[in-house]
Amino acid sequence: MIRRMKAQGAGKAQQRFRRVVRPVSNQLWRFHLEGFERLPADGPAILAPNHVSFLDSAFLMLQVPRNISFVGKAEYMDSWKTKYLFPMMGMIPIDRAGGERSQAALDTAEAVLRRGELFGIFPEGTRSRDGYLYKGRTGAARLAMKVGCPIFPVGVVGTREIQPPDAKLPKIRRDCTIKIGRPINVSRYANRGEDHLVLRQITDELMFEIRELTGQEYRNVYAGKTAETEPTVTAKVGTVADDRQLVLPEALSAVAGGGR
Repeated sequence: MIRRMKAQGAGKAQQRFRRVVRPVSNQLWRFHLEGFERLPADGPAILAPNHVSFLDSAFLMLQVPRNISFVGKAEYMDSWKTKYLFPMMGMIPIDRAGGERSQAALDTAEAVLRRGELFGIFPEGTRSRDGYLYKGRTGAARLAMKVGCPIFPVGVVGTREIQPPDAKLPKIRRDCTIKIGRPINVSRYANRGEDHLVLRQITDELMFEIRELTGQEYRNVYAGKTAETEPTVTAKVGTVADDRQLVLPEALSAVAGGGR
């Protein structure tokens, strides 16, 4: 059964939370921020980070100067500890089984973007428990094409050391680096609609840019238990509009030293 989305995006609760918690977090951890001047002061944009720790979305939300709504696993809605707090902070619950089960969340995310707000989504779909960067899913590209907004690759480094997988509490006095990369402008594909080949091209470019920001080793497979739920389409290598080379999954694996 498909869950109905109740979250409508971030609001005043997130603003108040940021004002109170950011100074505290800056005392507990050493943040190094790069490329934040690239973020637009207003208007819609998608932020697409790598995902190596539970803290990734929280740290990004605290440091970005604007409200940002994030997708989060629908299981958070089953716990009394998170079912009210996380949506208040702008979380949009998503069923990670994919297909129609996740479409309701993407519809809510589209509404957030059309209001001119920021939206965050992890293209890997789930946390990387081993620290590798995994193949991206095409949700961010699909949203960007529908709304006509840029996608900003984001590299988060250090959160895995602060709170490793299965650790109940984070370690303090550690470093975290958050890098905002150059925006990917999807307008050059505007006449192609939701052609899956185009969505795959945009997503592969996005994952290459994230890898450049984080230095992670790339694995050309989907992360998580549902690793084969999205079909793979091999695209042709080409040069993108701003002279960056479009690198496809096979090439990414060679560059990053990964592979199947």
